[in-house]
Amino acid sequence: MIYNRRTVRRHFVLTAIGKDRPGIVADLAEMVFELGCNLETSSMINLGSEFATMVLLSGQGDDLGQRLHMACKHLEYETGMTIFIKPVEAGAAPASSPGARPHRVRTMGEDKAGIVARTARAIADAGGNILELTSHLRPAASSGTPLYEMELRFDLPRSADPEALRRRLQAIEESLHIDITLTPE
Repeated sequence: MIYNRRTVRRHFVLTAIGKDRPGIVADLAEMVFELGCNLETSSMINLGSEFATMVLLSGQGDDLGQRLHMACKHLEYETGMTIFIKPVEAGAAPASSPGARPHRVRTMGEDKAGIVARTARAIADAGGNILELTSHLRPAASSGTPLYEMELRFDLPRSADPEALRRRLQAIEESLHIDITLTPE
């Protein structure tokens, strides 16, 4: 199907979860391609025996949402995946304040409850907007003790005090006995 070049581009976030297997990425990418859509931004990861992805895609046509919905239902039926679709505004930007400064926090230490919650709250209370969070658990080489590593990328408003955030993160670091590093990007 050919669309008029003046047709408005529509954007959707597609989230899919399914049992990990060879071909799961190909199935999703082929569906996007067959709909004439463009895969703009994606994050895909294996989580235990499950595979999860979040994709920002765009395409044209007033009926794109309906075509996408039908294609996803078909793929869910064929593969057992669970797929969610959400329309988004074209060109929408993160909720960061204008002129925000990019920062990064890295944590590492023995796995303990509250690392993510307390760190994320400190960033939010400073006015920061988290853009990406990745984490993983791995055994320590010598003892096998579970070590938790996390990295957050976030924007901090120009009006925020990075040193006040650093002090708050240091208090978390001391109470949980972990290492936390805050750096501007």
